[in-house]
Amino acid sequence: MDAGQVVTPPYVAGPLRLLPFRGLMLAPHRVGDPSTGRAFARPYRGVAARLLKWQSRGLVRKDEAPALYLHEYTSAGLTVRGLVGALDVSRRATRPEDRAVLPHEGIHPAQADDLADRMAEMGLNPAPILLVHNGSEELRRLVGDVLATDPQHAFTDRSEQQHRIWAIRDRTTLDRVAEELRDARALIADGHHRYAAYLRLQRRDPGGPCDLGLAMLVDQVATPLFLGPIHRSLAGTDLDDLRNAAESLGMACTTRSQADAVAALGQDSLAATDGREWVVLDLAVPEGRAAVEVLHRQLVPALPHGPSSVGYHHTVDDALATADPRSAIAVLMPAPAVDLVQRIAEDDRLLPEKATSFQPKPSLGVLIRSLRDAPDAPS
Repeated sequence: MDAGQVVTPPYVAGPLRLLPFRGLMLAPHRVGDPSTGRAFARPYRGVAARLLKWQSRGLVRKDEAPALYLHEYTSAGLTVRGLVGALDVSRRATRPEDRAVLPHEGIHPAQADDLADRMAEMGLNPAPILLVHNGSEELRRLVGDVLATDPQHAFTDRSEQQHRIWAIRDRTTLDRVAEELRDARALIADGHHRYAAYLRLQRRDPGGPCDLGLAMLVDQVATPLFLGPIHRSLAGTDLDDLRNAAESLGMACTTRSQADAVAALGQDSLAATDGREWVVLDLAVPEGRAAVEVLHRQLVPALPHGPSSVGYHHTVDDALATADPRSAIAVLMPAPAVDLVQRIAEDDRLLPEKATSFQPKPSLGVLIRSLRDAPDAPS
């Protein structure tokens, strides 16, 4: 998509509210199975019927009463824990200080529209967006009290993620959690376009189930998500172009060995290669900025040729596979610090597209929310 089409999604106003909902859960052997993703594919209008058929076969379970869920999952030795609930998206913030949910990347309106259409046709929020915040000590204590009880569900899925789930229905606990979240601000870690789709659905049909969207709120202090880099490939340009752009901006661009270039990668420096030669770019990143901002907003526009396209890669090997002295360079990126991303979002700024990769994400199918349920809490 044309980068010019990227826009800032609207801001949800506080207080931050995660409400109980009646969770749909796939059978453990269906969670993490690649075939499960296909169950949520076209025709979207048939997804709800598919899940009803699975429910009759015992492959989907629906809770009898609404709950706020505590979901803990472990993947490759990393444990993440968060509260899963129906996020109130019914109010829009008009002032920066009123914001409760902070995006850090822009969205493509057409993609958000498409996702909203899919959710409406399915009648589902098929997976929670991931939010992170720095929880209070009291909230951690409340979560600890829940953890001290036996989970309602504990299983290992097909992708080897281990899950434990507690359903929180005690009114006193729910009220105390709500009070601790009232003044919280949450950063979107994953799901910017789904978040924007929630807002579109709410605008289309206010006052009902679409006033809410499924979200998982992770305490980044207690069980942090890992923030990794997303590397770049720049097609239609070469290392000479990169050197010229750096020189025009007063940045140092020095030839190094591969080992030295990779070792030099840091918050103020990038490593780039055409598959034959390596260079290190010293960016002199200003205070409060990220290297990915300097790359996309200063260095790329200064290239004398290209890029004809930008590729995004979650692994170094994938990025290096694109490098070619005749047609493309690979740029290895540092991961921005989480607190820097939070500060950028708090300052009402957005990072370039695909600037962050928060991991691990929970498998699809652990908790699903039906849009056919009324947004009511247990008595």
